[in-house]
Amino acid sequence: MSTVVAIGEEQRLRGFALAGVGVIAAADETAARAAWEALDAEVGLVILTPAAAQGLRHELTSAPRRLWVELPR
Repeated sequence: MSTVVAIGEEQRLRGFALAGVGVIAAADETAARAAWEALDAEVGLVILTPAAAQGLRHELTSAPRRLWVELPR
């Protein structure tokens, strides 16, 4: 079964934890990349803050089997 994970600034993602989403705080581009690379194969959807998505542009274009979405600014 697939799981959902959110990556980005902790204050923007707090509410997702209440819905059962795994939240990985990433305050900068380096942390966002490390979080992305550490994701389990079971993760089917990744919710990204705009800052995390910006830092992961290259990784996102080369990950066709993982669904991701960027939160609005």
